[in-house]
This record gives sequence, C-alpha cells and structure tokens, in this order.
Amino acid sequence: MQEVAAYYAPWNELAQKIAYVLWAISVLIVIGHVIKLAITNDAKSKYDYINRTEIKILWIASIVLIIGCCFYANSNVTELDVLWFTVRSFVTFSMGMIAALIIQNLLKFYYPFYIEKRLKALRYKPRVSPKTGKAMKLLSEEEEDAYLDEGMQAEENVFSIDYDVWKDEETGYVKIEKYSGHLHALQCPECNYQTFKVVREEIVKAATPTEEGELSKHYLCGYCGYKAKKNVTLRVAQKYEETTATA
Repeated sequence: MQEVAAYYAPWNELAQKIAYVLWAISVLIVIGHVIKLAITNDAKSKYDYINRTEIKILWIASIVLIIGCCFYANSNVTELDVLWFTVRSFVTFSMGMIAALIIQNLLKFYYPFYIEKRLKALRYKPRVSPKTGKAMKLLSEEEEDAYLDEGMQAEENVFSIDYDVWKDEETGYVKIEKYSGHLHALQCPECNYQTFKVVREEIVKAATPTEEGELSKHYLCGYCGYKAKKNVTLRVAQKYEETTATA
C-alpha cells in the first residue's frame, strides 16, 4: 500500500499545487476588481465599469475556483486503472458542471437585483462641479432638453439612449452623461426574475412637429419566455410616456 501511495505521490502533490495556484488566481481576480472599484472615484466611470465587467469577472473567478477544486478533489489518487480513471473523470466533470451551473444561475438571475441597486445609487449620486466643488443639480426631463441636441433627443424618444444632465447653477457648468436605454433587464411580471428585456422596437406612427407618434416595444423574459408589448407615445423634443401594456 505504501508503494502504491509513493507511486502516485508526485501526481497528488502536483494536483494540490495546481489547486492552490488556481485558488490564489481566483482570489486575486476578485481582489483586483475590488481595488479597481476603490480607486475609481468618478461615479459614472464606476457605473460603467461595474455594468460592463463585474458579472463577467465574477464568472471567470468562479470558473478558475471550480477548476482548482477539481484538481484538489483528484489529489488523493491511490488507484488509477482505466475504469477508475474513467469514473473519477466523469464524477469530477459532473460535479464541476453542477457547481458552474449553480453559480451561473446565481449571477444571471439573482445577482442582477443586487447590482441594479448599486448602479442606481451610482447613477443618481450627486455630481461635484469641478468649477466650485459643490454638488450639481440633476435636471428634470423638461429642463435637460435645452442642453440636448436634436439627435440626442431623438435617441431618447425611441429609448435607445438615455441622457442625464447635471448643472452647476452657480457657474452654469453642465455635464452630460450617456446611458444605454436597453442596458438593464427589468423584473419579469411572470417569474419575478430580473430577466425582462426589450428585444424589438417598431415605430407605429412617426412623430411630427405638430402631432405625437407611437412606438411599440416588445419585451421577452430570458428565463420563463414571458412576452409583453408596451405602446409608447413619442413627442417632439420630449421623452415618451408609456401608455398601455398588453401581454
């Protein structure tokens, strides 16, 4: 028995070392992300970074962690014939896939609730004027139109882009921030997961300088498949108003 253990000792030791290295890499990925957040002071930059990379980074760190666990689970080999190798490989792969699917579902269906609260807080966190060092005012939808050109207003009218306009009332300094109108999923009214997204838009009636238009927005839940349609009123130089919703 001791001879068998000694025969597989090099592999067992190597597998443990690989596991430790992968675990360390996983932790370093998360620490790097936290440090990046800590040193990013601008709220909009932090918003974009979290929205663009956080779930992806956590997913990569999770995969590296799981692979490390797979190596560690196979660092106590005492027998390795063809049958035993096949069984161990199948069990290890299956457990790794199960763990990965669980984490993937958590990041896809549950984590967005948490991340959305953080993004909302960052988006509406008072901006500081570089001119006076004082908090700026977030303009209302009616007020901000004076600082948006026709193209920007058209983007807002069809919900492709949303703009926030911050103004330093003391100096008149204005900061315009751009957000994607389709960026975030909503909470599905059917399954309650935050997986309800706009998948298609069509202009039913174009707006004119004297007459309102109408936009139809089609939603689809990425989890349960629930579909809905919302009709939107388009107004010239103004944001739309949602009027009806039908499944």
